[in-house]
Amino acid sequence: MRRIEMYDTTLRDGSQGEGVNFSLRDKLQIAEKLDDLGFDYIEGGYPLSNPKDFEFFQQAADRDWRHAKITAFGMTRRRDTAAEDDVGMRALRDSHAPVITIVGKSWELHVTEVLQVEESENLAMIRDSIAFLLAEGRRVIYDAEHFFDGLKHNADFALATIHSAAEAGAETIVLCDTNGGSLPGWISHGVRAARNAVSAPVGIHCHNDCDVGVANSLAAVEEGASQVQGTINGLGERCGNADLISVAANLALKNDEFEVLDEGGIERLAELSRYVYEIANMNFRPNQPFVGSSAFAHKGGMHVHAVNRLAESYEHIEPEAVGNERRVLVSELSGRSNIIAKATRHRLEEDRELMARILGRVQDLENQGYQFDAAEASFDLLIRKEAGTYEAAFERLHSRVIVVTNERGEPSTEASIKLRVLGDEEHVVAEGDGPVNALDTALRRALSTAYPTLEKTHLVDYKVRVINSTEGTAARVRVVIDSADETDVWSTVGVSENIIEASWLALVDSFEYKLFKDRPEPVDSEVESPDPIPARR
Repeated sequence: MRRIEMYDTTLRDGSQGEGVNFSLRDKLQIAEKLDDLGFDYIEGGYPLSNPKDFEFFQQAADRDWRHAKITAFGMTRRRDTAAEDDVGMRALRDSHAPVITIVGKSWELHVTEVLQVEESENLAMIRDSIAFLLAEGRRVIYDAEHFFDGLKHNADFALATIHSAAEAGAETIVLCDTNGGSLPGWISHGVRAARNAVSAPVGIHCHNDCDVGVANSLAAVEEGASQVQGTINGLGERCGNADLISVAANLALKNDEFEVLDEGGIERLAELSRYVYEIANMNFRPNQPFVGSSAFAHKGGMHVHAVNRLAESYEHIEPEAVGNERRVLVSELSGRSNIIAKATRHRLEEDRELMARILGRVQDLENQGYQFDAAEASFDLLIRKEAGTYEAAFERLHSRVIVVTNERGEPSTEASIKLRVLGDEEHVVAEGDGPVNALDTALRRALSTAYPTLEKTHLVDYKVRVINSTEGTAARVRVVIDSADETDVWSTVGVSENIIEASWLALVDSFEYKLFKDRPEPVDSEVESPDPIPARR
């Protein structure tokens, strides 16, 4: 099998994406997770660009890395400056990173118009920079920036730049589609040309501006590239970089010729994807290939019927191969197959009357504005409710939310709730940053003594949508809340003309689901106990 090196640049290239900002702690945590899965290189940043990147390399040098090589990124020396006198070169040397990635110009346009140097000086800048770092005992990877554009406009010059890098001793020549404008055919042509020009191993670095970053990376590997650079979840500037999640999964699962990551690493890709989203404080992308929550979700009744009989009829791999899971969605478009599949998964008795009743209830609620394909926890509650097997963990007796604005225009919010919990009444008042936060805080306080595991639950996302906009400010709204604990992420939904009431319904469903799934299940020696699926209150 041919080992394909996974070079991750989430901490450098990925952090250049809009809305992405990693703290020093974030960067170290992500690096440790990548190392744990068996990534070969972790690019920590440019040590001269900011104090945070400089400190990352200082702390990384004091840690034991199980597999990955920590890599610093920087540019070639400045024009008319000796490498040993260049401040950027010295910063790379002083980073203590065992591997340095040097980026240089391969497109004549950038050399003459951006750098404004002679072609010969550009080649010398590449050679001198690599030679200096090698003399300092560092391994060097060379990133040929804009290689594919350069190849198109002046092939001789583009190839001369990578030849200079290889001659100087770069261990891998990485061909960069920096503008993300190339298609797989041109990538294949460029890799072939580069492999004919240099004897050093060739890598690929693709951006996703044409939505083919992954396809381009795979095309390069098919032509002999031995290293793929990219980011987790495709984070990066403009449209992002090639998503290493998809690259690694495709290489490992679609072709027996390639080996990537450590043993067991592919099965943890979904975990890695969600971990980086959480650290970056970004929303999960449901339709993300392989690892998204919708990647193996089935909604059409015909599809679900087929998947129940033979999963591979509508799935290209087993979800578990990448740490994901199959989901059956339920909506007004669903047939009995969807309801049966959900009930079967939870090992409830297949009762035709019950299935019909659940489907009818779903259709009634969706006519009111509910959607259960994006709120499976609420649907699980509905099943248990209709089956008559759900017992509420608490009961709302009273709730009130007050918003007051002072003379300076500063609002304050207070929520008051009264619940019956395990036979006792709990009356709690709490302040918050808005009505939902105040309700959430009050609800947690009221339940914390009886149900301490709620402390481990936190809100991941909160979405509001107007359903019948023709009603203006009296329109019904749908609130969907995503919640998470240490092991799971779940979604709940509430609908009302009152946005606070809709939020309350979704929030209560979230807490009820958490409490029910945490309850110990009864043991039955003959019949396997059902999964914890509360029904909707």
